[in-house]
Amino acid sequence: MRKDASAPQEPVPDLATLLHARGERLTPQRMFVLEVLQESSGHHTAEAIFERTKLKYPYINLATVYRTLTWLRDQGLISETDLGGGHTEYEALGAHRHHHLVCLACGGRIEFADELVAPLAAALDERYGFEARLDHLAVFGLCRGCRGEEIGDRG
Repeated sequence: MRKDASAPQEPVPDLATLLHARGERLTPQRMFVLEVLQESSGHHTAEAIFERTKLKYPYINLATVYRTLTWLRDQGLISETDLGGGHTEYEALGAHRHHHLVCLACGGRIEFADELVAPLAAALDERYGFEARLDHLAVFGLCRGCRGEEIGDRG
């Protein structure tokens, strides 16, 4: 299984402009975290975001980065996902929403399109009246290669 078999990343919309249009307060600390998220594509831990932010704003602390990430998640601008590595990862949400299949045996990841999740969101709304935020899912299981090895081991 290939690691991070990803579709090309689309540019992330300017989050500061979106927040400003909503009337949200943009502190220098929030701006620096936003810059780090927009300059880098992919998934990042809070600690990695903190280290990169600290290069530009040495007075920031990890607690502020966590608070900012939580606030951005609540604003619907970033995803917060556990992709099986034992830590939470964050990613700016762009137009290209995606989800992951994560192999429990080899740790490989495959991205899959948001369109596969849309029927689940619709069914949850119809059946339970629940509006699900399915921004970024990780589905755990066994990839084709590892399933083949496991099936072969049974014979």
